[in-house]
Amino acid sequence: MKSRADQSTYSTRARRADGKSMHGRIVGELGLMIVSGELQPGDRLPGELQLLDRYEVSRPVLREAVRVLVAKGLVVSRQRAGAIVRPRGEWHLLDPDVLCWLIQARPSREFMNTLLEVRRIFEPAAAALAARSATEAQVRGIEQDYADMVAATDVEQLLEPDLAFHRHIAEATNNDLLAYIGNMLSLALRESFLLSSQLPDMHQIALPRHLAILAAIRNRDPLGARQATLVQLQTASEVLASVLATQGGADR
Repeated sequence: MKSRADQSTYSTRARRADGKSMHGRIVGELGLMIVSGELQPGDRLPGELQLLDRYEVSRPVLREAVRVLVAKGLVVSRQRAGAIVRPRGEWHLLDPDVLCWLIQARPSREFMNTLLEVRRIFEPAAAALAARSATEAQVRGIEQDYADMVAATDVEQLLEPDLAFHRHIAEATNNDLLAYIGNMLSLALRESFLLSSQLPDMHQIALPRHLAILAAIRNRDPLGARQATLVQLQTASEVLASVLATQGGADR
C-alpha cells in the first residue's frame, strides 16, 4: 500500500502526464483548425473561458499551448485582444507540426503538386551542390543509403533509406540552411513516398533513377546530378499522377 507521500507523488505525476497529453491535443486541434481554414487570418481563437471549459485543463496548460502556436507563427497573442490568427505567409510552414497539419488539411493532389514544385526547385540544386561539396565520408553515406534501398524487400524497408538518401544529399551540400530544409521536408516526402509506393513496381522504377543521382555525385558532376534529379522527379510526378487517378481524383 502506498504511503500518503507516495500517493501524493503519484497524483502529481499523473496530473503532469495528463496536462502534457492535453497540451498536445490542444495544440494539435487548434493548429489544424487554423491550417485547414476553419479559422481564418484575423480571426480570434475561441475565448480562454470557452477553451478551458472545452478541454477541462488549467490556465497554465492552455496558455502554454497558445504559446506553442505563437512560436509556430500561427497566431499572435495580444493583451486584451486574445490570440489572433496570423496571415498565411507568416506561418512557419517547415515546422514539422505545421507541415503535418497541412498534409492532413489539403487534398492529396493539391498537396503533392505543391510538394513537387518545391522539390523541383530544391533537389536538383542540392544535388548539384553536393556533387561539388560532399566529403568522401558523405558520399559513402549516400552510397550506403542506396545499398539499403537495393537490399529492401518491401515498401516498409525501402522507405527509410529512400528518405535518408535525399536527406543526406541535402546535408552533403555542407550548407546548414539547405541541410535544415532537407530535413524538414522529410515529413512531406514520407507522405509522398507512401503514396507512390502503392504502384506495385515502384521499387524497380526508383532504383535506377537514384543510382544515376548517386553516380553523378560520386563523379563530381554537378550538371549530371542536376539532370538525374530532374529525371527522378519527373518519374515521381508521373507515378503520383497515376496513383491519384486510380484513387479517383483530387480528394483523399
